[in-house]
Amino acid sequence: MKKNIAIIMGGYSSEYEISLKSGNVVYETLDKQKYNAYRIHIFENKWIYVNDDNIEFPVDKNDFSIIIHDKKITFDCVFNAIHGTPGEDGFMQAYLELLNIPHTSCGMYQAALTFNKRDCLSVLKPYGIKTAESYYINLGDAIDEDAIIKKVGLPCFVKANKAGSSFGISKVYKKEKLQQAIDFAFKEDDEIIIESFLDGTEVSVGVISYQGETKVLPITEIVSNNDFFDYEAKYLGESQEITPARISDTDANKVREIAKKVYEVLKMKGFSRSEYIFKNGEPHLLEINTVPGLTHASILPQQAAAAGISLSELFENAIEEALK
Repeated sequence: MKKNIAIIMGGYSSEYEISLKSGNVVYETLDKQKYNAYRIHIFENKWIYVNDDNIEFPVDKNDFSIIIHDKKITFDCVFNAIHGTPGEDGFMQAYLELLNIPHTSCGMYQAALTFNKRDCLSVLKPYGIKTAESYYINLGDAIDEDAIIKKVGLPCFVKANKAGSSFGISKVYKKEKLQQAIDFAFKEDDEIIIESFLDGTEVSVGVISYQGETKVLPITEIVSNNDFFDYEAKYLGESQEITPARISDTDANKVREIAKKVYEVLKMKGFSRSEYIFKNGEPHLLEINTVPGLTHASILPQQAAAAGISLSELFENAIEEALK
């Protein structure tokens, strides 16, 4: 019997367009001889199954089922391709876990924790994971620009705390530009994190659960043509992503060990991609993505290819791991 696989994509955040691309790559790649694949679009105003003729069928949220030609279809596994909320912050994980439906991403707690940059960094600090100096602000807090600059220095990064794909992020060089950057970040989230600028080589490390073991994929070096690895650099070709990274074996081993430690300390499952910057020879963690991009141009599939893992192997492994 072929398994019914729901590929969820879309979401409620600024990342929905990228998520639709990721989900469609998964749909096109999965072996239809092995799986019955269904594209499920998750939006705030509707949850729908979209067939190959772009006809929409509503999803019954009571049991996450669909009805096609009077036949009810339920799912053996959900392949999560939603970047941002509600697929990367724990909401979909909690919903699916309550319904007892296996899914390809990490657990609800891990998703919620890693999506909140400042909480995640705080949890990892006691394990010796190095991070940039940071300053936190909630919407409505008094803003003390002098205190911020004293803590993190200039230039600094102002980021939305719970947003992906470099939305709501600015690099600030002058005190006069700080408030503008804070206002911009608050458009994405009601919590922001301001971090010191780390001047060093930036790398991205994919860690996945593969054939029952934690596997660290080849490391990617990020060289942005822009001032930093912003949205244009990530998605519009304004960066070089070099796999394997041009770093020493010593540095590669260091960041591999730390990325694996982070994955295992947090009890992760499925895909993850974490970003690090080397400062004084030590990798400093920036953030962790638990539903990284899965398009042909995305970093994790590039890393998998460098490890000799095809897209179909990558995606089918995720499903088989979830079904165990």
